[in-house]
Amino acid sequence: MNILVINSGSSSLKYQLFKMPEQAPICSGLVERIGIEGSYIKHTVYAGGEKFVTEKNGFIIDHGEGLNQVLTLLSEGERAVIASPDDIAAVGHRVVHGGEHFSGPTLITEEVKAQIRKLFSLAPLHNPVNLKCIEVAEQTFKKAKQIAVFDTAFHQTIPQEAFRYAIPNRYYKEHGIRVYGFHGTSHKYVSEQAIKWLDKKDSKIITIHLGNGCSMTAVENGKSIDTSMGFGPLSGLMMGTRSGDIDPSVIFHLIEHAGYSLDQLSTLFNKQSGLLGVGGSSDMRDIGKLAAEGSDGAILALQLYAYRIKKFIGAYAAILNGLDAIVFTAGVGENDKLMRASVCDELNYLGIEMDAESNLNYSGGIADVSTDESRVKILVIPTNEEYEIAYQCFGLLA
Repeated sequence: MNILVINSGSSSLKYQLFKMPEQAPICSGLVERIGIEGSYIKHTVYAGGEKFVTEKNGFIIDHGEGLNQVLTLLSEGERAVIASPDDIAAVGHRVVHGGEHFSGPTLITEEVKAQIRKLFSLAPLHNPVNLKCIEVAEQTFKKAKQIAVFDTAFHQTIPQEAFRYAIPNRYYKEHGIRVYGFHGTSHKYVSEQAIKWLDKKDSKIITIHLGNGCSMTAVENGKSIDTSMGFGPLSGLMMGTRSGDIDPSVIFHLIEHAGYSLDQLSTLFNKQSGLLGVGGSSDMRDIGKLAAEGSDGAILALQLYAYRIKKFIGAYAAILNGLDAIVFTAGVGENDKLMRASVCDELNYLGIEMDAESNLNYSGGIADVSTDESRVKILVIPTNEEYEIAYQCFGLLA
């Protein structure tokens, strides 16, 4: 069964084509800078143990045009992987916000699209683009089942005491103000991989997704019971450009005493803070280089970043009432050996002890980088959101 996975951002579109149930993709690609000068596409076909890369430059006005160009790459030329759009059995769409309506993969109907539209205000950069790609895919792949996989779905098992805010009840009932959580597809995938690796279904795991956006989830017996992102993706950990948790009094102070508007505050906390605001770059690799050169701001950024993660490990170990493993994943989690070491330093009271050599020598795949004496396993597990989306779609249709 050919399943095309579409993961669209505000100005980008990632895709992978799987012949399920095979885990390795047939092809993958990225459409970048949609609607911005300098648009380009990178399309990779995997065949016979080799990679064949096609790159195209040229202005792409919107996601609809981008998806049409992807179809051309999939179906035309000597490296075509399908004969026609009818070869695609299903298109799996990553949709960022599903509210309380969706707790699993969902066949897309007019009613489902209406619910996605209702949630535009909760994910204004993503849900409108996600819906646009769904509508284009419906016209492009007319025989395919269109399926939505929601970032928030995995967190629908969080209990009320964890997802409710301590504000009057009517704000939850009338406005849906609660913790929703994000990166659910990634947390679900890596926690399931960890459970398989541990060979322990009754498990207590903390998953740590560290990319440009960062979040952590407490997972008990395969279910999310708390997560660091909340009503929107701003709260919790320090991120590339987002502040993470901040006292709301700071917002009131800046409005009253510095004349900030809501738009200015949104830009400040979402786009100008985090690693960028403290250390001078939103890229952890740049921060690492600046810190090595002696930049006080970069050194502080690394300290803040690790400290926030430690706090959540302690909190989640408490609510789980025990811990079998912590899992590092995503760009920083998988690739930054020094940050993993900083996070795990002085956590021996919780039974978390890192093996320095194993950590430094990590080169990919699922690996245990804890000592033999460590009561808690420290795992590095590469995330694979696109495969997880394809797997959920396959399970829905099989």
